[in-house]
Amino acid sequence: MNANGQLLEALTQSEFFQEYERAYTEATGLPVALRPVETWQIPLHGKRKESPWCALMASKSRTCAACLQMQEKLAKEANQAPATICCDYGLCETAVPVRLGSQTVGFLQTGQVMRQKPTEATFRRAAERAKEMGLDVENSAAKEAYFQTPVVSQKKMDSISTLLSIFAEHLSIKSNQIAVQTANAEPPTITRAKQFIEEHHAEDLSLGQVAAAVHTSLFYFCKLFKKSTGTSFTEFVSRTRIEKAKNLLLNPNLRVSEIAYEVGFQSLTHFNRTFKNLMGQSPTEYRDQLPRV
Repeated sequence: MNANGQLLEALTQSEFFQEYERAYTEATGLPVALRPVETWQIPLHGKRKESPWCALMASKSRTCAACLQMQEKLAKEANQAPATICCDYGLCETAVPVRLGSQTVGFLQTGQVMRQKPTEATFRRAAERAKEMGLDVENSAAKEAYFQTPVVSQKKMDSISTLLSIFAEHLSIKSNQIAVQTANAEPPTITRAKQFIEEHHAEDLSLGQVAAAVHTSLFYFCKLFKKSTGTSFTEFVSRTRIEKAKNLLLNPNLRVSEIAYEVGFQSLTHFNRTFKNLMGQSPTEYRDQLPRV
């Protein structure tokens, strides 16, 4: 991961950004993401309030590739100022630049909205386009997902863009602070620790166990981990497990309890509580909003 990637990760993991993300999503009903300039992932995929229709489009490689092309175009247009682009299905996304000095290091992105109310005719055109891309959406679940898409006026989108721009300014200030604090590269000890956590997340991990694995004292490792990642060891492990759980929730044949223990939680109650704290909804609610085809 390059320096800008590390900076964006630090911003995304910060309490500062997460509080804003929760407030923004609750206030607007729309997803928001802090994304890098160049990405091979769909920025809003898996976010709270993600459009069910967009989630469906992200499920197949060709439709996902088409979305990534739109993301690339949006990044170019938003490099210096806020920009909005609409996809072939009529859903629009807006991005505003986040800068470190004069350099654009990422974007605040939101959207997955329509400018006009969806109709039977627009759904048919969208279904035809999806079929050309190898995705059959001629079913009630997909149709329902399409018609659930929020419709937002130009005036409201302009207001949303203004809100994002204001927060982007705050993020730029925060970026400068983080850049000063992390002038040096991530310590190799932390890199090894993250890799160890990734490989052993399903086990009953302890701070002492990881400290021993990277050959450092418990006190020093605890202090270094917090300073380097901007989060506690316990929270980092929880986030790693929740990300694994989100992928497993895509499989309807797995029970939530099975997933909880599979990713390393020792109790279903702890898993449910942690998932809701981080995602703003329960595992069941998260799974229920996933498209069914």
